Amino acid sequence: MPATIGTLLLAVACGSASEQQARSAVGEFLRALGEGRAQAACALLSEQARGDLESAASRPCADALLSVGLPVDPVTAIELWGSEAQARTPADTVFLHEYGDGWRVTGAGCTPQGGDAPYDCEVGGP
Repeated sequence: MPATIGTLLLAVACGSASEQQARSAVGEFLRALGEGRAQAACALLSEQARGDLESAASRPCADALLSVGLPVDPVTAIELWGSEAQARTPADTVFLHEYGDGWRVTGAGCTPQGGDAPYDCEVGGP
């Protein structure tokens, strides 16, 4: 019985650490944008999201990201599903993925489309 309780506590603690890391990554992304540090925000995007943004805008990530005008409100809620996360702010939904070197933003400026339709994102996607 004590081993089971210890395992359960370890699982809860790991989940909490992952949640804090995801929250920290999205918080830093939003702070960087709010402070006009677009290059730092770009470094927190996944490779796919960064590449898609640069392709769509035909500009470097930092220029393209600043032109999108994403809301930079603080995170009010975060949900994790393994290596995927969804963070909510009063005006935005941000998606993240945990890679070997940490959490990266895979979608930002996302709004639900209703039903089973995927979110529509200004940057990347879920």
